[in-house]
Amino acid sequence: MEIHNFPYDYIKEEVVSVKLVAKYLIRYLEKNNKGLRSSKITSIKYYLKKIMFYMNLEEFGYDLILKPVKIHMDIDGVLQKKANCDVDITLFLLRYMDHFDRVIVLSGDGDFLPVLKYLRENKKEVLVFARSKGTAREIKQFAGDEFINFESIRINIEYR
Repeated sequence: MEIHNFPYDYIKEEVVSVKLVAKYLIRYLEKNNKGLRSSKITSIKYYLKKIMFYMNLEEFGYDLILKPVKIHMDIDGVLQKKANCDVDITLFLLRYMDHFDRVIVLSGDGDFLPVLKYLRENKKEVLVFARSKGTAREIKQFAGDEFINFESIRINIEYR
């Protein structure tokens, strides 16, 4: 998620506090409101809505691990966004596996197959939520009945 220059140190910090990001963005809007284009204000408000959703998930007892998206210029001068979180997710899953019985993975990336298999071998329930169209075939096969297609449940979870 783009968080508009939120001060974050990749070396010192493992995760981003959604509450701190919310405070930062609200202050950013208040401080810069007059000088911002309406499209920028709309973008920030969009991210604030996402953050509020994440804060609600935390209140429901979910532990969220969020990282800011890295933004850089490619060799052609085009802004690129990169999340680079596969290794982080794997590390957290392995580091904290003694603290959970069930994991819900929101990715269909085939790179996760080894860690998901390892978790299941160690008696952890593994649920995979992803878009069927973008999910690796081996992840669908591995998850079986524990694969939930976002598109099929959209009507039940969509906020209107």
